[in-house]
Amino acid sequence: MAYKPFDLTGKVALVTGGNSGIGLGMAEALAQAGADVAIWGTNEAKNAAATEQLKAHGRNVLAQKVDVADERQVADGMREAVAKLGRVDTVIANAGVGGGARSFAEFSTDTYRRVLSVNLDGVFFTFREACKHMVERAEKGDRGGSLVVTSSLSAIDGAARNEAYASTKGAVISMIRAIAVEHARYGVRANAVLPGWIATDMTQGAQGNEKFTEQVIRRVPFRRWGEPEDFGGIAVYLASDASSFHTGDSFLIDGGYAIF
Repeated sequence: MAYKPFDLTGKVALVTGGNSGIGLGMAEALAQAGADVAIWGTNEAKNAAATEQLKAHGRNVLAQKVDVADERQVADGMREAVAKLGRVDTVIANAGVGGGARSFAEFSTDTYRRVLSVNLDGVFFTFREACKHMVERAEKGDRGGSLVVTSSLSAIDGAARNEAYASTKGAVISMIRAIAVEHARYGVRANAVLPGWIATDMTQGAQGNEKFTEQVIRRVPFRRWGEPEDFGGIAVYLASDASSFHTGDSFLIDGGYAIF
């Protein structure tokens, strides 16, 4: 018999912030591997474009306008996804925003609160609803599920002038480890992915900056920006049965930047 643990046929994955960047790179790989996919995003035009891109792989695709910082929208969104797609096997909490300052001393409270509301509260709300669904299924004899959070290199590597962002990305690693321990009894695993310097809308301002390229990207052993498609493999692995005994871990995907 052929070894096919990466076949996601019959599985459903939900990706927050799935209409662009790393989230869309993950969603596309999941669809290519056979999963039906739900994507959450607040920009309806991006949702529509991503839907067409994902449908090209022949899978069911559900695009939902959900602001993860809004507790009610998250609960309603998860309920709708389960109702329309039948179940949710994998939830990737990827939605996030940036927000820094010229210096820590000048960091505004408004920026701090905005970053926490999406990057930390949003992950908490999303995973809480996901766990409700997965635990309920497990108690009916349908065990299993995978939770994945997009953290960041900034969680472990000092991110000057980005203290709010770095704090949220460190916090979600602790959250994922706690979820992993509590929910293993239900067959649910939980892991974090830590991207390095990736070419997305969030880093657009730095991508054409020669000084940044010289001082930062040249330090990446691969000598290039990461791309959203670089996260397809880890998404499929963590959604698949191949990772059925892998939980509470953090995957650093940065082209070797942190060790150079």
